Amino acid sequence: MTAHIGLDQLGGRWRPTAVNSPHWRHFHAAFPHRRSSRASRRRGGALGTALAGVAALALGATALTAGIAPASAAEQEAAVPAHALTGYWQNFDNGATVQTLADVQDQYDIIAVAFADATATPGAVDFSLDSAGLGGYTEEQFKADVKAKQAEGKSVILSVGGEKGTVSVNDDASAGAFADSVYAQMQEYGFDGVDIDLENGLNSTYMSKALHDLAAKAGSGFVLTMAPQTIDMQSTSNEYFKTALDVKDILTVVNMQYYNSGSMLGCDGQVYAQGTVDFLTGLACIQLEGGLDPAQVGIGVPASSSAAGGGYVEPGVVNAALDCLAKGTSCGSFKPDKTYPGIRGAMTWSTNWDAAAGNSWSDAVGAHVHGL
Repeated sequence: MTAHIGLDQLGGRWRPTAVNSPHWRHFHAAFPHRRSSRASRRRGGALGTALAGVAALALGATALTAGIAPASAAEQEAAVPAHALTGYWQNFDNGATVQTLADVQDQYDIIAVAFADATATPGAVDFSLDSAGLGGYTEEQFKADVKAKQAEGKSVILSVGGEKGTVSVNDDASAGAFADSVYAQMQEYGFDGVDIDLENGLNSTYMSKALHDLAAKAGSGFVLTMAPQTIDMQSTSNEYFKTALDVKDILTVVNMQYYNSGSMLGCDGQVYAQGTVDFLTGLACIQLEGGLDPAQVGIGVPASSSAAGGGYVEPGVVNAALDCLAKGTSCGSFKPDKTYPGIRGAMTWSTNWDAAAGNSWSDAVGAHVHGL
């Protein structure tokens, strides 16, 4: 791919970077980037509530017959909605609207806290709230906000990676360090799980081991998301794609970054340019036909043109792509051979850039996702 030069902020300083580099995902444009919830049940109305109650009683009876305890009410509420909206929340100020976690728009079902940082121990990560950069937002307030969002039926997870996120998990020791350290952050802050946003490569063998170990520690309600770049999901032989397939048994959703990419191949072998409905549907088709369940596939896009170096599309384009994949309608020149009504939904970078644009992205895409 042809690289184009832009600006990237690292360590508080601006420096040149390539559009196709992982740093473009967090392009800073400051110069002119759980769950069948109460809300879900409200959308279902009285009939939905009644049916849910019947299903829960039946499930409990089946569990008792099998000799196992039925899930608690809290555990039953802990599932991510069938169609979910994911948003990254920025633990830093880069020119977008500064938010506390409490400020995150209600449309978001999964909130990925960006980001955990690598430590001196290979594979290990740590999280530190940028209280000063967020206007004095304290850890106590943050932890309380995590609980409050969860009480509203949201999942709050810790994202590992991003522009500074080189985390090496390439042997048993580093895999163990990764699982242990992420679990420690989950216990400390109350996170529901983890998001893998490693844009500088990963080892599928040991990352899969680390994630399975982490899921075993976390138990029920664990949420695992991934945000690969487009190049990472062009083939099932790619390490990122292999990781997604290896952890399919615990994977919630892969929200690939359909931006800062350049043109890519669709599942039909044709080349599609980013910023089009065909780009979204043609590349999603690779994952859908490559082994992921439709419920594990989401469309990741910038919340505004300021949020990324390239690939922004209007919310209506995202909605059209979702309709094309789920229903076979509103397609562009590419139309999949079949439909995927269970497709999970969409993701954006970031809730902060969404707020800066008047919440236009989450208002439009969130309502559409929840209406699928």
